[in-house]
Amino acid sequence: MREWASLNGRLMPADEAQISVFDSGFMQGVGLFETMRAYGERVFRLDQHLERLVNSARRLGWSILPALEELRTNVMQVVRATPQQDVSVRLTVTTGSLRSSAQDPPQLTMVATATPGTKYPEELYTKGVAVVISEYRQSRFDPTAGHKTNSYFARLASLRAAHAKQTFEALWFTPEHNLAEGAISSVFLVQDGQLLTPPLHTPVLPGITRAVVIDLAVAQDIPVREQPLTVDDLLNADEVFLTGSLMEVMPVVLIEREPVGLEKPGEVTQELALAYKRLVIEECGDE
Repeated sequence: MREWASLNGRLMPADEAQISVFDSGFMQGVGLFETMRAYGERVFRLDQHLERLVNSARRLGWSILPALEELRTNVMQVVRATPQQDVSVRLTVTTGSLRSSAQDPPQLTMVATATPGTKYPEELYTKGVAVVISEYRQSRFDPTAGHKTNSYFARLASLRAAHAKQTFEALWFTPEHNLAEGAISSVFLVQDGQLLTPPLHTPVLPGITRAVVIDLAVAQDIPVREQPLTVDDLLNADEVFLTGSLMEVMPVVLIEREPVGLEKPGEVTQELALAYKRLVIEECGDE
């Protein structure tokens, strides 16, 4: 099936989309992105994704901020051109060409793409996954920490190292030895019936799925605490799971060589995963 791209509001076949070789995203990695999941022609929590991107642009000091309606136009163009039930949507925004003349008004580069058929294998959810602890560290002194920027090499490098060990994800800690997040996910622990996760000021990305899961837990009277967590907390947890827009709620059953709980998806994890799927159906329709 043909893939489509929306470039600054113009829909075209993805292989025909082109940007300047002097674009700041290409030359300097100056850009932000969002990865979203569309169910049918509805993107789950689209507004929250777009608002996060704009907030990051503001906090990182961009001289011109993306307009929400323009971002939404790019996303919905490719979603409607890809009438599949399960679609991964990528929205990338950069600060534009480095060769723009002083007389030209600044113009961002906005690109949205949609890729159908991006579900993870069902076996991962029924059996759980293994993760490793990354050798890299997430610092509060990094101005890009807590933002989904195009400067993604370190994340991909840690993920590649995890995959080389036949594991699913790499967990990052801070220099102060506090748990932060996965290379491509947020991390939750369950201990004594409580749901624990690192606070946003760790710093970690304010994950859209992370926020949804917290709300679902509160609605089901599961106590939630955002607090600093150590490797001992991680290894002693009754349950561990990851969240992300594409993976939804992914159970973790092995950390390095240490089993998590009974080495199978736990009850709280399964309860929240089911609640998440019900919410998706409620907001986006049946899969």
